[in-house]
Amino acid sequence: MTSTSFCIVGTGIVGERIINELLAHKEAEILAIFDEDEERLQQIATKYQIQAVDDYEQLLRLRPDWVYIGTPPVTHASLGERAMNKGLNILCEKPLAHNQEDGQMMLEMAQHSGIQTAMHFPLMYSAAVKEMMKHIQDGSIGQVERIELQAYFPEWPRPWQQNPWIGSRMQGGFIREVFPHFLQLTRKIFGDIVIHDVQTTYPKHPTVAETGVLAIGKTEQHIPLLLNGLTSIGQEEELSFIVYGSKSVLKLRNWSELSKAEKNSPFEILTSFESVDSLIDACVQAKNGDTSNLISFSEGLAVQRIVDQLLEG
Repeated sequence: MTSTSFCIVGTGIVGERIINELLAHKEAEILAIFDEDEERLQQIATKYQIQAVDDYEQLLRLRPDWVYIGTPPVTHASLGERAMNKGLNILCEKPLAHNQEDGQMMLEMAQHSGIQTAMHFPLMYSAAVKEMMKHIQDGSIGQVERIELQAYFPEWPRPWQQNPWIGSRMQGGFIREVFPHFLQLTRKIFGDIVIHDVQTTYPKHPTVAETGVLAIGKTEQHIPLLLNGLTSIGQEEELSFIVYGSKSVLKLRNWSELSKAEKNSPFEILTSFESVDSLIDACVQAKNGDTSNLISFSEGLAVQRIVDQLLEG
């Protein structure tokens, strides 16, 4: 069986994570990487002994099975268009685009060109998430009464995520960077989301990203949804996705810690999970005709619309 080939556009922190996942996968190979930051590009190329190319068109001419776009959101549409014009499949970093208008354009271009599309929503390939979904779907937690996302950051950008755009109002902020993962997870389990009321707070500086958001909505099953995000506060970072059931409550904390609480009992951490396919597995399977494990641009656009609504709040 031939390997599934990838080219990487954007060698930031997340791009480097993708590189490591690809290098560890037996059925994937990296043809080349590209980044406009020449110093970072050469650093990553040397560190992992990967071919670096001088420009994006040179990378596209290699005709990989997948082009991973891991650049700032405002560039996704233009980079995606150039890859799609050459018939190349795209794995796109979230959010899908800078806004829903660009996201709609990307979806339409993908549909017209007939390529395969995938979103980088790694949370959906987590063993803890699969276990959470199993508990919800088998009815063991009872009737779901409420869903909450609690996202608290002592500072934004986070210390490990410093770059020129991640803290900007135009492209960054935790609503764009963190919320899409959990919005997509909510939609996957409970269906579409409608937001009824949003209060988003911004600092006085006109170019700095949001400092807080509080939103109330519901799923298509009419389950109440609360989204609560806040930064510049006196505590350690805390992310909790909580599903309140009539029999028990599930909490996914800090991406991978899953716990369950029964009535009148404290939360107990669950530790025994079945292994699951990764995002790279899904891309490899798609080359062989099975796209069932991919999260497409269509889903990315649905999440983008919610993100835009929260930012406008």
